[in-house]
Amino acid sequence: MAKKKNKSKVKTGDIASAPKTKTVEVVEAIDKIIEPTYTEQAIKEVTMIEKYQEGKNQSIAIRTFFDSDVENMGLENYEMSLFEGVVHEEELTCLEINGIKRYVTGLNEFAPEIRKLPPVKREAKVREIRKAVATLERDLAANIIDPEDPEFWNKVKLLRHDNHDFWSKISIRLGNDPVYLDPSTDPYDLIKIYAIEAGGFSIVAKNLADAKGKPDCKFYLDKLEDTVGTRTEVSKLRNRALAALTTMYDSENTKLFYVAKIVDANSTQYNKSTANDVIYENMDDFIHGDGHDRNQRRSAQLFLDTSRLSMEDLKLKAVIKDASGYSLITNKSDGWIYYGSIKMGKSPAGCLEWLKNPLNEEHMMSLLSQVQYYWDM
Repeated sequence: MAKKKNKSKVKTGDIASAPKTKTVEVVEAIDKIIEPTYTEQAIKEVTMIEKYQEGKNQSIAIRTFFDSDVENMGLENYEMSLFEGVVHEEELTCLEINGIKRYVTGLNEFAPEIRKLPPVKREAKVREIRKAVATLERDLAANIIDPEDPEFWNKVKLLRHDNHDFWSKISIRLGNDPVYLDPSTDPYDLIKIYAIEAGGFSIVAKNLADAKGKPDCKFYLDKLEDTVGTRTEVSKLRNRALAALTTMYDSENTKLFYVAKIVDANSTQYNKSTANDVIYENMDDFIHGDGHDRNQRRSAQLFLDTSRLSMEDLKLKAVIKDASGYSLITNKSDGWIYYGSIKMGKSPAGCLEWLKNPLNEEHMMSLLSQVQYYWDM
């Protein structure tokens, strides 16, 4: 007889009580790990970026220098010297003569520029340099030195003139943003200030006045006390021009009329019936750089120089300008300015001298009467 196969029956409770496999354990562990968490509070930013410039005294800084009179790919219109993101970096200047290297640090009392000073100034400069070097040695190398010590330089460790490892690492990195230098808290800022004043960085002028006389200069050392006078030059010039404008408006209306004719590009808009208030307003805008010339310094200077001319020169200059505007005088290809068939000169200044010549008085009166006709309209 065939034997019946025994089939084992497993109850549901037995399955539940059976031990978990490793796979089940891993899955449950992953579920616990990736289980989302919820919070009722908004998540706050916790990333903090420490800025080196924060907390520094801003009375001394290296700033960008731009000249609105010099074209620089349009950057001068936005008071910028460099495109956004562009930086200039330069190491400290090193001069090598006969294999001997000398860094231009401003902290070397044996440098040629120090030795050339008069005895009194040289002694004061040496005292200043030693005091600065002693301070830097204390802060950077924990080396205490007496500036009056006869063996001073023999005891200097870090700022020795031949310490190329140290001086070769001094560099400066500049962009459109100002770089503040606080020598009271950062010894390296003090080193950079001395180096800049000694000419150790070619890309940085010693001050604002030096930057204006330095071609292609992009940066300058701005000391608030030293440059405030230079910065207010335009304001002072503008105020003098405004004072001259007010004086002419109050008591010299004819002179104001001639000055406006000379300095305004659209001189033919003025005639004898033009209200003085209109001329005053236009000249006020011109002085502030809101006329055809946007340079405030040049506009104010031109107005001031013109206002100081004699009445004769003012009238004749106004006549020459408007005569050109009314096509009464013309420039020809030979380089001369003609009144009819008569050569007057090769420039407005030459025409002025020609009109002032007594021999040409008849032509001068003729030209004046023609221009006067338009002025009286």
